[in-house]
Amino acid sequence: MLTASGGPFRNTPITELAKVTPEQACAHPNWSMGQKISVDSATMLNKGLELIEACWLFNTRPQQVQVVIHPQSVIHSMVEYIDGSVLAQLGNPDMRTPIAHALAWPERIESGVSSLDLIATARLDFSAPDYERFPCLRLAQQAAEASGTAPAILNAANEIAVAAFLARSIRFDQIAPVIDHVLSHLASCEPNSLAQIQSADAEARAMAQQQIARW
Repeated sequence: MLTASGGPFRNTPITELAKVTPEQACAHPNWSMGQKISVDSATMLNKGLELIEACWLFNTRPQQVQVVIHPQSVIHSMVEYIDGSVLAQLGNPDMRTPIAHALAWPERIESGVSSLDLIATARLDFSAPDYERFPCLRLAQQAAEASGTAPAILNAANEIAVAAFLARSIRFDQIAPVIDHVLSHLASCEPNSLAQIQSADAEARAMAQQQIARW
């Protein structure tokens, strides 16, 4: 189970999403991150990419990975075992923790992150993602199901769309339609070489740019 905060627009009326600015999209309520990943968090495309990563890392099917909205960003992921028990990884929402974990693995080192205060946290909330609000998550799940070059196409189209949004060339609510257009018009195939993946990436970027130029 992958948790997602829902980003800065979790409770924003959907009709207002067309008006949001890059500055608002990058103002994450819990995490301090770069512009690209902050926008991905606002669209929840980042969680779709994590779903794809989880399938590869743990040899699971997309249907075995559940995404849940968790506004407090205290539980970062959970694993359910065959006996029904669920183990959760908790911590303050600070990127220094995963960075330290990656740098020191398999050991643990001090990261400078303060201890988690469960009393101050007080409550942990969870809800299902709204696909009308977060269509990028649905597109990522579809790409995971399609497999092959579909995830590479998804990622490439998203990178172009997010860059265009940050440059104010498209609206926030046009990011998903750009990705959807590219996924719908480029067939996924099972790649036999890195060159095929690179070709799919290049085609997706070109098609995304063409679609943006039409608007």
